[in-house]
Formats: sequence, structure tokens, C-alpha cells
Amino acid sequence: MPDRREFLKEAAAGLVFVGCRPLAALAQSRADGRRTTHAPIEIRGRRIRTVDIHAHCAVPGAAALLEQQVSPAALVLGGEPLSERLAHMDAQGIDIAVLSINPNWYATGRDIASQAITIQNEALAEFCATHADRFAAFASVALQFPDLAAEQLEHAVTRMGLRGAAIGGSVAGQELADPTFHPFWAKAEELGAVVFIHPQGSAAGGFSNRLRGNGPLSVMLWNPIETSVALTHLIFEGTLDRFPGLKICAAHGGGYLPSYMNRSDESCQVFPEQCKPGVPRLHPTEYLKRLYYDSLVFTPEGLRHLAAEVGASQIMMGTDYPYPWAREPVEHILATAGLSDVEREAMLGGTAAALLHLSGENRARNE
Repeated sequence: MPDRREFLKEAAAGLVFVGCRPLAALAQSRADGRRTTHAPIEIRGRRIRTVDIHAHCAVPGAAALLEQQVSPAALVLGGEPLSERLAHMDAQGIDIAVLSINPNWYATGRDIASQAITIQNEALAEFCATHADRFAAFASVALQFPDLAAEQLEHAVTRMGLRGAAIGGSVAGQELADPTFHPFWAKAEELGAVVFIHPQGSAAGGFSNRLRGNGPLSVMLWNPIETSVALTHLIFEGTLDRFPGLKICAAHGGGYLPSYMNRSDESCQVFPEQCKPGVPRLHPTEYLKRLYYDSLVFTPEGLRHLAAEVGASQIMMGTDYPYPWAREPVEHILATAGLSDVEREAMLGGTAAALLHLSGENRARNE
């Protein structure tokens, strides 16, 4: 097996944006004569810098070490493929993409996980430093070893310039609210680091049998379900009471929970025998208004409702690149009724820039 140095060398050769469908869509739009560069985003005549908080990638060296295939077909960052990635961002009106890697190492041992994380974080840090005007990234952490994850997070944030950590909605069957993970949450709170929660596959949640049949039920149902379950445990197990300063962003608009959050407020009143006294300390809806969410809820009415429930200040633009859910992410926000110009600007990039400390380092295109 190649040693760590060889893997690091391989990792430096290319970051991967997973998937090829966006490139096909971009090529088709060119063939159809549609726009390939979005006009600069302006609100009240002022140029707005836009930030995509939810963009996927992978590192080939780490995938090889974990003996996993990068799938679907990979878009390798560098040279002409990088030009294509930037062209796709330009077509959507995105100035900065915040990269993250979906955890696929929670079942590995400590040594392999440590090596894979090192490869990934070094590749992300180097790439983002080289292209700081267009990219930032969340670190990877080996959360199955919370002490190691805490060390990796601190190193990534304080020494590598990464903006926080991307984690799964569960860890090898364990809930994020399990006391096992308190060392990680304590470190994230201490650093003021953003933790981006993205759901794991349905097999990790033991839900696979229920999702068989016609249609992509795993991504359609399980992903928002796992996020909803993860956030509920963090609230009801007291994790958010123990670590009140946590900055958590939930993918896919927080799953189903924000749209049905008031049921959580009533549950302990209807079934008090199933709730520990004083846990949670506040109404569950209060915690949901402290968390952050991406804007991937598909319709302007869905986004308006999410903003009404959690507050427009808690929502950041997200595309789930390279999966083509959000074809017009900027227009999605601009077309949502009831938002003020200040709220639209915050969703498009202001909140993300402040939360991830992007203000002094990245500039809008053509400013």
C-alpha cells in the first residue's frame, strides 16, 4: 500500500467535484443559446457578493486510501475542468462556493481515518488558498473518534484556514447528541466554528428496507428525515443547552423539522412521562431559531415559510452542487415574496460571509 506521502502527492493532483450532470446542463444551455454568465447580482444598485454554502467535492487520494470509488463520474478540479466549474458558478451567479466532503469514513479505524482526513484537509486548504477569490471549505473530521475530531477541527480552523467542519447526521448508527461526541461539540463551541450537518445514506440509518421501490426514496425521503432526527436529538437530549454557543447549519432547509416544529413544542406537554424534567430548557422552536439552514427547499413559498418559522437571518444560499436541484439559486431567493432587500442580501451571501469570516478575503466578481 502506498505510504502517506504518496497519497498526499496524489491528493495534491486534484480535488474532485462529484458528478457530471451540471456540465451536461451547462453544455446544453450553450447549445440552446441560453445565458452562460449570470449578470452581477445587485440589490438597490449595490453589487452583492453571493455565497453557496452547500457544494460537494471529493479528494481522489483519500478515496483510494478508503478503498472507495468517487461516484458519480468525477469532475476533476484543475485546468479545463476548473474552468468548467467556474463557468457553472458564473452561470448561476455564484461568487464563492463553500466546499464540503460527505463523510464516508465513519466505519474505518483510527489510523486510516486520520490519514484520510489529513489528505482531504490539506488538499482543501491548498486549493482554497490558491483560489481564495472563489472557494472556501469546511474541514473533514473523524467524528467516530471525538477526541481526534476535536484536534482535527482545531488544526483545520486555526492553522489551515478552513471554515469549520462538515459532518454526517449520524455516526455509524450513533446520534450526534450522544455524550460520546461532547468533546467535539465543546471544541466547536470554543472555536466558534460552523458545523455543517449533511445526512448520511439510508443504510447508515438502518432505514433501507422502507425505501425500496420506485423513485429515489433515499434522497427524496431519508435525507430530510435523518436531518430532522439529528436536530431533534440535539434539542431533546440537551446538547444545545450544554453548548449554547454552537453554530450549526443544517442542509436541505433543515429537513422536515422546521415545517412541523410546533408539534415538538406540544409533545412534552401531551406526553410528559416521556420527557426528562427540564430537558430541553426552552421550547424546541426556540432552538430551531438559533440554528442555520441552507435555502434548498425548492419553491419560493417553501423558502418564505422557512424564513417565517426560523427567521430570514438564519438562511444561507445552498445548491447541493453537483446535484442539479437548485438550477436558479439566486432567482429562488429573489423571487420569494415577503422578504426585504436586507433579508435577501443576507440569504444570498451576507450571513455566510459573516459566519465564515469571508469578508476580508474574498471579493465579488467585477466589483
